[in-house]
Amino acid sequence: MITAIFAVAAFISFNNVSAKDGLAVGSTLENFKLTDTSGAEKSFNDLKGKNGAVLIFLSVQCPVVKGYDARIVKLAEDYAAKGINVIGINSNSTEGADKVKTHASENYKFPVLIDKGNVLADKLGANVTPETFYFNAKNVLVYHGAIDNSRNGENITDNFLRDALDNSLSGKAVAKTSANAFGCTIKRVAKN
Repeated sequence: MITAIFAVAAFISFNNVSAKDGLAVGSTLENFKLTDTSGAEKSFNDLKGKNGAVLIFLSVQCPVVKGYDARIVKLAEDYAAKGINVIGINSNSTEGADKVKTHASENYKFPVLIDKGNVLADKLGANVTPETFYFNAKNVLVYHGAIDNSRNGENITDNFLRDALDNSLSGKAVAKTSANAFGCTIKRVAKN
């Protein structure tokens, strides 16, 4: 019974974040610095590509993230060549730096930053893993939400993030600027 309750709680889906709850689509992200999995401080402006960056909130333990890992890696490969870099963010207070480092080295070819104290997650309004934020070359948030519409990669009918990236790269306005993100809740630190 407890396992079933945990499973339901872990796969909560959140509605689109409003401006008061995080960074609104159309807003500009100020440069930030976080530590990567090797302990080096990295800045957003240094990691983004010439056409922007996708921040993807990740988790070591989340089964939804595990279901997305191959799609995330493919997305990162496809768009790095087009000047958009993927940057992983781990904001889970329950996942230690060693576990995050091991998971990142085994699964990803892009940088993963550790968001101690959920500072970036709070600023952006990120609630689940995987949840994405696409910033263009001018650091303007042009898409926020789900990668696509399938937890397991089957029957994908909407490639929300890829569509946003392709619209932006072709000089068109992003047709769908947000899609309901789903996955495991980000485990936040207790705030005093």
